[in-house]
Amino acid sequence: MTKLDLKLEGDTHVIVTRRFKAPPEFVYRAHTDAELIKKWLYGPDGWVMTNCLYDARPGGQIRLDWQDANGENAFYLTGEFIALTPNKRIEHVERMHLPDPTPDNHIVTTFAPIDDGTLLSLRMTMPDADARAMMLETGMEEGMEASYVRVDPLFALAD
Repeated sequence: MTKLDLKLEGDTHVIVTRRFKAPPEFVYRAHTDAELIKKWLYGPDGWVMTNCLYDARPGGQIRLDWQDANGENAFYLTGEFIALTPNKRIEHVERMHLPDPTPDNHIVTTFAPIDDGTLLSLRMTMPDADARAMMLETGMEEGMEASYVRVDPLFALAD
């Protein structure tokens, strides 16, 4: 387990990497199984995922809804899966609704085996620099790290 690393590339890309002490098939499943996603992908402490539609197949739909501990600041995310290669790669598009939809964020996630587990890499592509800046201002990095910390204990249960 390590902290995630976020780098900017050009005007439209965000590259996120993180190591997990689990094999790629475990990390991939945590990113495609709706029941597992509900257990970890809810952002900062105090937030709750109130809806999880995650149909992980080409053409499958995504809808995730969240709210903070006070039941306020609700927002949701929609998207579609483009392609999946089991245990290796996921390609999808997502947009946040804050309440208006953000421009499409095209994401390619890869799961590479490494000595002690898996190197997860997400390459996010926004349509322009303004869209990328808006996404980063939402607190995405902190929310991702808080969520990923919750994934690690799930792998111990899978052994």
